[in-house]
Amino acid sequence: MTPDIASRQRWMGVLARAGDRLADYERQLKDAEYQLIRPAEIGMTLVRGRMGGTGAAFNLGEMTVTRCVVRLADGRTGYSYLAGRNKRQAELAALADAHLQGGDRQRWLELLIEPLEDIQRAQRAKRQAEAASTRVEFVTMVRGES
Repeated sequence: MTPDIASRQRWMGVLARAGDRLADYERQLKDAEYQLIRPAEIGMTLVRGRMGGTGAAFNLGEMTVTRCVVRLADGRTGYSYLAGRNKRQAELAALADAHLQGGDRQRWLELLIEPLEDIQRAQRAKRQAEAASTRVEFVTMVRGES
């Protein structure tokens, strides 16, 4: 059972942003026979940007990333690339990706992805509300010319 690209992009994004919350699911994720194809390793990647999102690309700088690749006993392969230096999280995210590619995808979506997504949505709303509370609106007043 192969996931469509949009579904996989969604859960990969959720897993990449999950942080230490993936540790809450470690027992369930590791309850399968698997091997490390590429053990979690830390490296650097170049980050590129564009002014206004449309200008010419420029090198913004480098950031630390952690990647991992695992293969379950049934042949499903899971990948993860995460910002930062968390090897444990990279392995758990790769395991989750592998599990989500199987016939029990719906169970994993309900058990793992949807709760993490709800937490991330709430955190994003809180940050937006905090930012909105500091918003300043400027009003220009026009003097009458008599």
